[in-house]
Amino acid sequence: MNIPSGGVRTRRTAAPLALAAAFTLLASACGGGSSAEDGVVELRFSWWGADDRHSNMQQVIEIFEADNPDIQIAGDYTDWGSYWDRLATSTAADDSPDIMMQEERYLREYGDRGALADLTEFSDELDLSKIDPLIADSGDLDDQTYGVASGVNVYAILADPEAFAEAGVEMPDDTTWTWDDYVEISGQISDATDGEVVGTQSMSYNESGFQIFARQHGENLYGEDGELAFSAETLTKWFQVTQDLLEGGGQPGASQSVEIEAGGPDQSVLATNTGAMAHFWSNQLGGLTASSDRDLELLRYPGESESERTGMYFKPAMFYSVSAGTDHPEEAARFVDFMLNDNQAAELILADLGLPANIDVRAHILSSLPEADERSAIFLSDVEGDVVDGNPPPPIGAGEVVEITKRVSDELAFGNLTPEEAAEQFMTEVEAATGSQ
Repeated sequence: MNIPSGGVRTRRTAAPLALAAAFTLLASACGGGSSAEDGVVELRFSWWGADDRHSNMQQVIEIFEADNPDIQIAGDYTDWGSYWDRLATSTAADDSPDIMMQEERYLREYGDRGALADLTEFSDELDLSKIDPLIADSGDLDDQTYGVASGVNVYAILADPEAFAEAGVEMPDDTTWTWDDYVEISGQISDATDGEVVGTQSMSYNESGFQIFARQHGENLYGEDGELAFSAETLTKWFQVTQDLLEGGGQPGASQSVEIEAGGPDQSVLATNTGAMAHFWSNQLGGLTASSDRDLELLRYPGESESERTGMYFKPAMFYSVSAGTDHPEEAARFVDFMLNDNQAAELILADLGLPANIDVRAHILSSLPEADERSAIFLSDVEGDVVDGNPPPPIGAGEVVEITKRVSDELAFGNLTPEEAAEQFMTEVEAATGSQ
């Protein structure tokens, strides 16, 4: 599984189970924030990420505090894996952070259990009018807004033109290529280099790729009700593409794929200059460009859509949410407004949390973006016309789908499952994890 859009690598966590247990202990909405004797409100803001993000966030907080001397923000941060365990524990103790980052796999988990405030209640403090309309409703559940997107990403294929040139294979026209083209091109690259450079990295470890594939078939990964919204036939076709790549040598074999997956983006075929293509989020272009020391390019997904609702979609990089138990909801909303709408904050964050969700702020920072992030912005602009709508928030338990996807993909690659059997096992396990039928 490559990095989620927030920029850190996913591992399986106990968050869904821990959170379910935690909320059985949650008796009342009280907690976050305090008031110092001098009248200054103290709030806690929690996020996940690496050291660079932590440093930038601290600078953003300092700017906010300088402009809002009546509010102090305490940063509370950790890595992705620890974040969800800590958040579940603090929620159980009626000590949720006043402002927190959320991710789409867990938004429903917290929102449905009453842990998140409805942000539409803070219209005087929080302006949502400039949010990109393609993701403006992405944090809505049951007519309440539990999260507002920090920024946008697109799931795409990253390609290395130097690897294509080394193999003597032309780069594809990503406005017309098909899945058959993708399989054929991948095999040609592997063959031409005697396997020294593989055509593509395994695409089946991330369910986001199948989301696009399902949309191309007029379906979806999940429906508005949280139920599975795709057919077994479509999922079988998806796994068949991986089967064809394995049989044709277009992607690494099972054992090598397991090693590459375990190494994360830094050990991807692009980062190590051992492959021509891989599937990642658009905001990962900068990091992979630096790791590979090559000018990588973003490509649209292959395949033709069978309906007006295209495969490509904008994903909220992450959400800003406010605790339903904060003692200072208006002040918390003021900080979220600052994160979303203030140019000074955006000049520090740039594209780390996705390209800014506020379309005016996005335009403001374009000239300040590093070259790779600027190309990501151009790519998003190019595909915007192909994006008809977004996806509903995943159901409770969707965090477990990360591990299910990985496990089924490995079983397929090692020859223990056919594409049909892989589809059946995936659907059975996801239904059990999410409580869908």
